[in-house]
Amino acid sequence: MIHPAVVPTAEARWRSVTQSFPRRQARTRRFTLGAPRGFTISPDGARVLFLRSRDGTDPITCLWSVDTDTGEERLVADPRELGSDEDLPAEERARRERTREQAGGIVGYATDSEVTVAAFALGGTLYLADLSGGAPRPVSTPPGVIDPRPDPAGHRVAYVSGGALWCYDRATGTSTALAEPESDTVRYGLADFIAAEEMGRMRGHWWSPDGSALLVARVDDAPVRRWHLADPANPERPATELAYPAAGTANARTELYLLRDNGGRTPVPWSGNDAEYLAAVSWPATAESGPLLTVQPRDQRALRVLRVDLATGALAPVTENTDPRWVDIVPGVPAVLSSGALVWTADSDDARRLLVGGEPVTPPSLRVRDVLDVDGDTVLFTASDDPIEIRVWTYRPGDGLNCLTPRPGVFGGRRRGGTTVITERTLDTDGVSVRVHRAGGGSVPIASLAAAPELTPRLSLLPSAGGNGHAHAHAEPRAPRTAVLLPTGHRAGAPLPVLMDPYGGPHAQRVLAARGAYLTSQWFADQGFAVVVADGRGTPGRGPSYERAVAGDLATPALEDQVTALHAAAAAHPELDLSRVAIRGWSFGGYLAALAVLRRPDVFHAAVAGAPVTDWRLYDTHYTERYLGDPALQPEAYERSSLLADAPKLTRPLLLIHGLADDNVVAAHTLRLSAALLAAGRPHSVLPLSGVTHMTPQEEVAENLLLLQVEFLRSALASGS
Repeated sequence: MIHPAVVPTAEARWRSVTQSFPRRQARTRRFTLGAPRGFTISPDGARVLFLRSRDGTDPITCLWSVDTDTGEERLVADPRELGSDEDLPAEERARRERTREQAGGIVGYATDSEVTVAAFALGGTLYLADLSGGAPRPVSTPPGVIDPRPDPAGHRVAYVSGGALWCYDRATGTSTALAEPESDTVRYGLADFIAAEEMGRMRGHWWSPDGSALLVARVDDAPVRRWHLADPANPERPATELAYPAAGTANARTELYLLRDNGGRTPVPWSGNDAEYLAAVSWPATAESGPLLTVQPRDQRALRVLRVDLATGALAPVTENTDPRWVDIVPGVPAVLSSGALVWTADSDDARRLLVGGEPVTPPSLRVRDVLDVDGDTVLFTASDDPIEIRVWTYRPGDGLNCLTPRPGVFGGRRRGGTTVITERTLDTDGVSVRVHRAGGGSVPIASLAAAPELTPRLSLLPSAGGNGHAHAHAEPRAPRTAVLLPTGHRAGAPLPVLMDPYGGPHAQRVLAARGAYLTSQWFADQGFAVVVADGRGTPGRGPSYERAVAGDLATPALEDQVTALHAAAAAHPELDLSRVAIRGWSFGGYLAALAVLRRPDVFHAAVAGAPVTDWRLYDTHYTERYLGDPALQPEAYERSSLLADAPKLTRPLLLIHGLADDNVVAAHTLRLSAALLAAGRPHSVLPLSGVTHMTPQEEVAENLLLLQVEFLRSALASGS
């Protein structure tokens, strides 16, 4: 039984929590509303543009500017004064889903190189804002504007409308179509699904530094298999057709063209037998040097950088990384210093090092996360020596390395003109704090208007936590990093049921030195659970070999490490009752939760699986094939990692939750597992969410999902069996 001193009655619990954390978290979009983000620094470092809503419950994002000398803020554009953001083009809704954008209003913008004009789209209308102080104004264009970007001089704006790439001339007030789709499967100037969902490339057009040319992507979805997502709650609506490249099937074809002022169109033949994925495009500061392309073959065992010849479109190799398993795409590279030296990264078993001019400039103990900016000859990047901490560093030839954020926490930043914006999250503070550090010295804050969670995680970290509560960087290097959260006011020695709360898969960490990472877990703890959060093999931050330990098997290492973490937590906290252990998760975490009760019912006694991948043949090419290979050539890897064959093994309570409008992990995953469970005569529960995607931004849905999960877990563990 759950201890009566910790858990209130059901009636009191429902009455109180609907006015407390679940409601606040839903209304504040996980306490992200009102926090500053999306920074752009002027070249002289005098101004910083950023996005922020007006308070912690306001979902409408505004564009702001701050004077870095005085700290004075100015509202540049407020969508409420301009127009509605509700009638979004379908492509823009898809872009926001790919970026997991939960707010509305101005969620993205672009500027010229001098940061004198900003362009953004609002409800498919193009707006331009004069950053010297003029009011934003709408621009007459074809409807459905997406991703507008001024040229470096600010004279013209490239944008996408109706699948065509257009250019608006500010002097004449007219738009010209530069590239128009040849069929209804073609679009210019946007990223394809795989690039946006898995590679972090959201763009499909890039201005040259002198504004004389545009590099433009042409995407053709014709080869991609069509799926159809219906809304059973509204049968009068037609099903949505989705071009979804599932593992082993065809990807979209992406071509590149150089478009010139004189109307010239030069093909850039980047794709072929050794290159299927366009991972990134960067264009160094001088037009003469040409853009750099980062490409991958289908098996992802190489990552190549190619330079484009501006005159002919021909390609020349620059550098390459290879690995017999896969090569990760590192955000921010390649880049080029003002001296012309290439900024790149290289992996060994336990290290990812920063290379400048082909030479490593970071020690093996410092694992590079991403390159944030290159400012002249200074590289701004994040790196970790302890995986739970992400710090901001600079490297400059002649000056070496410098850590800008020596205290424990999770940091990020931007840099230009010697001015640096630093974002900070720690275990000692709520939310994110932002400070602008001027090149000549001194700093000013950018205020966060985010709501306070009014919830403080009661946290201990394993393994081998030091006196400050942080895990030693090199203690038990292969053990899962683990956080244990106990109920507020818990009496020492009182037994507690356990809730494992992992993500547990590639690309995401849960155990971080940031208070905001544990808010939901602490709320579950305060409902009467000891909550255990663990990052096992496959999760980032521990070095390439730790991440690549899941090659060929996404199930076994991830599940083994959750069991290891559970027993380590119980050894450190004897009050954990291992006869009552539940597990919950979403996406990969949902997969891991269902996997746990199917394959280790001796350890896990109940599970809540949200949006789980159940059959990896139904998930996308780039992600799935990286870990499991081609399903036609490595079918055994897919069988090892699938849940469907395990359905007859279910003996524990299992709740499956899935949004029926999910276009990332489609609802077929849950429905196929449910069908297999039914065929095997195994009772289980399914909660379908009509109109919900892979995110759950709807306030009522997000709130009640937490409450329903608690009630399910409480009931499932009540018998202690």
